Amino acid sequence: MPNNPFFIKETNISLKKIFYSLGIKQNKINSIINDIKDLELAKTKDISFYNSLKYENLLKKTKAKFILTEKKYQKLVSNYAYPVMVDNVFKAVSIVTHLFYPKSHLDAVDFSVKKPELKKYKNVKFGSNVLLGNNVKIGKNTVVGHNTIIESNVIIGKECVIGSNILIKNTYIGNSVRILDGTIIGKKGFGFFPDSNKNIRYPHIGMVVVEDNVEIGCNNTIDRGSISNTVIGNNTFIDNQVHIAHNVKIGKNCIITGQVGFAGSSTLGNNVQIGGQAGVSGHVKIGNNVRIGGGSGVLKNIPDNSKVMGYPAKDIRKFLKDI
Repeated sequence: MPNNPFFIKETNISLKKIFYSLGIKQNKINSIINDIKDLELAKTKDISFYNSLKYENLLKKTKAKFILTEKKYQKLVSNYAYPVMVDNVFKAVSIVTHLFYPKSHLDAVDFSVKKPELKKYKNVKFGSNVLLGNNVKIGKNTVVGHNTIIESNVIIGKECVIGSNILIKNTYIGNSVRILDGTIIGKKGFGFFPDSNKNIRYPHIGMVVVEDNVEIGCNNTIDRGSISNTVIGNNTFIDNQVHIAHNVKIGKNCIITGQVGFAGSSTLGNNVQIGGQAGVSGHVKIGNNVRIGGGSGVLKNIPDNSKVMGYPAKDIRKFLKDI
């Protein structure tokens, strides 16, 4: 997995400052925290978070010594790390992330973009009105269509076809990838906390990783990750008008047809096929070799080798029998 060059941590922070920002008065531990990471990626000097039994296996394996959590999980978390007790885990994650990444809630316009210097991209073909940000890397024999904007630090591999009227930011793209016209990749996700006076935006410091030989259809919208990354696996083909929310992980060799929507942090295995206009709820895990019929609503985990359809999605034989 490539390093994220888009959001650079400003400084390490004391645990005392984190406690103070969260309104926690007591703190007898004098530690310096390096970063905030999810359970899977956290190292010993990072702080992480836990708010669902779905992630108990990750909790058991995490290296994080300090974990933001709520009272109902205090005893469980204390078996593996020091539980930092908060009323709302997501709100606490937002506050702590802002300490490390003060501008992470923004989706700022990259005003550094300009016409490409052709000497730097001798083996790349550009259409009209293409704009590139600073430190953009594009592999040889890649084609970029008209009116496309590629913002700073984006990396695109060799032999890719990037269509017209596309915006790419906060993204790493592998080799032999095809992105069709009108797609937006790397914008911040739809994350916020409703409040009576205003909505508080949730930070997004992840990126989008598009692996080799992927095809992305017209007018797709792919959000970057919040704490982790949004990932599309090798040889996955995505039809037109698909929305992929923050932190979604799509496996290899998947086929996703038109108007499918994925809510945040849903996960797909390999060789998954999804029919048109299906919806996948957040934090749902779909196994390998799963087939999901068009128009279905996936509300819970689906095991490997299943065929489902309907709302809520159920075994396809039961669905056909019911109708």
